[in-house]
Amino acid sequence: MNREKFADIIDVANRAGVSPATVSRAFNHPDLVKPATRRKIQKAVEDTGYIRNRAAQAIHGRRSGTVGLIVPTLDNAIFSNLIQSFSETLNGLGFTMLVATHGYDLKEEHKLLRSLLEHRIEGIGLIGLDHEDSTYTLLERRNTPAVAMWNYQADSRISCVGSDNYTAGQMAASHIVEQGHRRIGIAFPPTDGNDRAASRLRGVMDVLTEAGVDIPDHWKLRTQYSISKAKAACLDLFRGDNLPTALIAGNDVIAQGAVFAATQAGLVLPRDISITGIGDFAGSAEIVPGLTTVKVQSDEIGEKAAHLLYDLISEPDERNIIRENIDLKFIARATTGPKH
Repeated sequence: MNREKFADIIDVANRAGVSPATVSRAFNHPDLVKPATRRKIQKAVEDTGYIRNRAAQAIHGRRSGTVGLIVPTLDNAIFSNLIQSFSETLNGLGFTMLVATHGYDLKEEHKLLRSLLEHRIEGIGLIGLDHEDSTYTLLERRNTPAVAMWNYQADSRISCVGSDNYTAGQMAASHIVEQGHRRIGIAFPPTDGNDRAASRLRGVMDVLTEAGVDIPDHWKLRTQYSISKAKAACLDLFRGDNLPTALIAGNDVIAQGAVFAATQAGLVLPRDISITGIGDFAGSAEIVPGLTTVKVQSDEIGEKAAHLLYDLISEPDERNIIRENIDLKFIARATTGPKH
């Protein structure tokens, strides 16, 4: 059976009326090729349907132009803005992004990292700073440029761009305490393998402990990052007789579920209960009533992390650990108010 012949670099060169070396130079060092020549080559690429074989380039020690991003989940809005910003910025810098998810399983994350490295990625973006020691060791042994996003730590093992999630938890809890609430519940996801949630929870609990707040066990809700599951968990609490006057959620996905549960249970926010989240995700300002939250500036995190990863790839001889703390912003909306 005859196999269809795809266009190669020689076909592009012939079509553009230049040498194959000029075509290669236009791909790898466009600043060294005249704009008019680059335009001719680009048109020839489009006319012939030529696709570069980056894998072959990587095998021969040349750049693949590809970076990896491993995130816990794509199931909800938690990381969507960050991924979009990270991807768009990298694309503008000439890189293609490969995305993988590990479902909050850090052992699976290690396997995914090995697989991406086998595909000759030039750098990797990770979420948070809680990873298997084997993951850190692999990055160090391979000297792989890496940036952790979403969480900031002054002593991080790799470069990071993110916010201080402990402070985010403190901000949310301080607002509730300042509103006069002392009967306070919490709704958080499991914290194993999730340093963001663990840090926020510590921040919340430290503020509440200092304020003399003791949370009954049945007001300590555990729920996955799911509006429907958070709603179900909160309904069980809100339909009872002994209610808190405020609920602090570990992020806006859980908080939105809590708002829907309160409404279904016949509670009026914030008269009967105040609810606050963390994140300021899509929909938090639009739901009725609007959700009080701590804004994590995910767009800025994604953009700055992409630029940092680009720098780490481009300057291997100056690959220091860089840490950038992105400011948090408290946003008071209509789901919280003074204790009645």
